Amino acid sequence: MVSTETLGRELDTRGFVRLMRWSHGVDCDLFRPRAASIFEFPRPIFLTCARVAVEKNLDAFLSLDLPGSKVVVGDGPARMKLQTRFPQAHFVGEMRDERLATAYASADVFVFPSLTDTFGLVLLEALASGLPVAANPVVGPLDVIGDSGAGVLDANLGRAALAALSIPRELARARALTFSLSESARQFIDNVFAANCGPHTRAVTYM
Repeated sequence: MVSTETLGRELDTRGFVRLMRWSHGVDCDLFRPRAASIFEFPRPIFLTCARVAVEKNLDAFLSLDLPGSKVVVGDGPARMKLQTRFPQAHFVGEMRDERLATAYASADVFVFPSLTDTFGLVLLEALASGLPVAANPVVGPLDVIGDSGAGVLDANLGRAALAALSIPRELARARALTFSLSESARQFIDNVFAANCGPHTRAVTYM
């Protein structure tokens, strides 16, 4: 079972067989649009959420010339170095559950600078919160955003971030609903039956 079509194609070229799609899912009840904001920073607010480490390519986001404010949610070994290099950015530390969900909903654009994540669950959390995405056109964003219109994929990350400001939040939310937890569970169960049940197995209906 593979999380994205892109990963499936790569594994296929390496000789893997009987590949099945099983996407990650997101809790669309927890991560949802909210009226209240926990940030009082100048808008627009460009937010990213990640482990603050070299492999997340956060300096590509923090180096952008953008209006408003840049916010980093998360912690990690590179935090002190990045805070020193980019004193105008807001490092708010690690957040979980309701506070994390409210942080997403408090921003205007989610910027995903990573070039190496094979999926990026934070993309789904942002979309479910009504937050359009700006990202590079690489594995992960290509599969999550695709041609849905819920984000902008551009090798020029600054251009993508500015363009994403015009995307309706409803469009981002609608894309996330196609990655709900129930849809992820349905894919898994269908795959198990398809892989293991013979032609005479009783049909099963999923609610």
